[in-house]
Amino acid sequence: AGGADAKPVYGRLARESVQVPSPATDRLADIARSEGIWLAVGANELAGGTIYNSLLLFGPDAGLAVHHRKLMPTNHERLVWGLGDGKGLEAIATDLGRVGGLICWENLMPLARFALYQSGVEVYLAPTADDSEQWHDSMRHIARESRAFVLSCCSFQRASSYPDDVPLADGPDLIDRGGSAILGPDGSYLAGPLWDEEGILYAELDPQRLYEERQRFDPAGHYNRPDVFKLTVS
Repeated sequence: AGGADAKPVYGRLARESVQVPSPATDRLADIARSEGIWLAVGANELAGGTIYNSLLLFGPDAGLAVHHRKLMPTNHERLVWGLGDGKGLEAIATDLGRVGGLICWENLMPLARFALYQSGVEVYLAPTADDSEQWHDSMRHIARESRAFVLSCCSFQRASSYPDDVPLADGPDLIDRGGSAILGPDGSYLAGPLWDEEGILYAELDPQRLYEERQRFDPAGHYNRPDVFKLTVS
């Protein structure tokens, strides 16, 4: 909500947001390094007087390898978050394949998706707060369109999990019902969707599947027409 009632909440959100770089991001980089993992983290990022919805990807040897701010806050989010930019709109090489991602409804933006496709994305990250069935229609389409593995994590939230000093509107206890899933490059589910409970999803991603599915369709390869269409990211 806007107005005077929202000011204390926004102030608290800003106070608890992450700055990049900062001791908080250094700690995340240390975790990725010590555990030998790639770690994707969604964050409220504070820069100047503006909060951004950001995706941070840390590598075991690379530190902060991808820093992407959501391009366009959705609907009421524009009361909270600023507009992002083209930084991070690409997939990067990792020992797991080329990894990139978009945030929530950015995944409905065709040109943003193609920016990842033309950079060769193989593991496509799609974190979201959208717990609808329609979101999964989009995820299945994106998996088929990109011919990539799609990892979509959706928040599972209960009102009763929030501290007492966090004001929430009256309503049911279940705020977000989850729906996280891992999909193959043909749009099939490899794990999930996980509804109505917390949990961790696991799947084995066989890179051979990428080539099998891209034989007939490769959106930025043999099925692309760069002589007709050109995308420039600034």
